[in-house]
Amino acid sequence: MDKEKKSYYVNMIEAKDGKMAEVLNFNFGGHHDIADMVEKAKVLGFAKDKHTKEFVLAMRFMHHVIKKNSDNPIFAQFASQFETFKHEVKSKVGCGCDCK
Repeated sequence: MDKEKKSYYVNMIEAKDGKMAEVLNFNFGGHHDIADMVEKAKVLGFAKDKHTKEFVLAMRFMHHVIKKNSDNPIFAQFASQFETFKHEVKSKVGCGCDCK
């Protein structure tokens, strides 16, 4: 079964001295429903709703970067620890899709 590909556009704007300036933007995709992941992750009990959103985005971004750069030595020790952590989180909240 093919998983539906979703596409997101990330745009970060810095607010400084009453002015807004775009500092970065990029497209990000995959089969995960980010909004659904945020809803499910609320059971983790973060102090603020924004922390739940930041956590989900951080997990997705880090997973994506490690997967696409698995041969980069910077991830040599961290990748396996991250996988263990990711599976622990998934066991509590799922991942927003039906993947394994």
